[in-house]
Amino acid sequence: MKRNIVNIDEAKCNGCGLCAKACHEGAIEIINGKAKLVSDEYCDGLGDCLPECPTGAITIVEKETVPYDEDAVERRKEEMNKKKVAPMPCGCPGTAARKIERKSSIKPAENTVSCQCSEVNSELMQWPVQLKLVNTKASYFENADLLIAADCTAYAYANFHRDFIKGHITVIGCPKLDDNEYYVEKLTEILKNNNIKSITVVRMEVPCCNGIINAAKKAMLNSETIVPYKEVVVSTEGKLI
Repeated sequence: MKRNIVNIDEAKCNGCGLCAKACHEGAIEIINGKAKLVSDEYCDGLGDCLPECPTGAITIVEKETVPYDEDAVERRKEEMNKKKVAPMPCGCPGTAARKIERKSSIKPAENTVSCQCSEVNSELMQWPVQLKLVNTKASYFENADLLIAADCTAYAYANFHRDFIKGHITVIGCPKLDDNEYYVEKLTEILKNNNIKSITVVRMEVPCCNGIINAAKKAMLNSETIVPYKEVVVSTEGKLI
């Protein structure tokens, strides 16, 4: 049969993954760094993915193909939901929540004559930091200034601990590689379960990193949370934009 369906120009695709997140049917996946239509039968041709594409790589075309299969889509959704949250090993020490006390961020060097440098200590105030692993009811979230950071920001920006982590409870994630809707749910729980004083979101300048901003904003809407909010963008050269 002839019907409307998504067409993806791989030459234009930058692999940001925003189209895959926008597709409610799970018809699009990022494979080898490019968006691909997994199966024509999953695509309803309505084009929810179109406005999300920053490079114009997606169009709707009319072509001869298989019909849209609602039952197949439902089965796919069930499979995707099963993969969404993998059960953690029982008693894994790496997932245990704990608060970290920090005395001073700067420790003077012992030999100031031969070395004019100083040791910089970590400003991290809690563990774990991965958004997938944190307990949304952990005590350290209460009355916290929350930092939501894309994974790469701490590697790109040299003074990340001093300028962002210091004085904040930190959660990190990658909106391109992970399920951003799960991030929305997790952040919504954090905001509902705790009195968060402020939210700072730090992302990279690349388009795919916009997902972490969207997750934070959706969580604020879902939880009806109104607090001081700030967004910071870091360039791939490690500069604040």
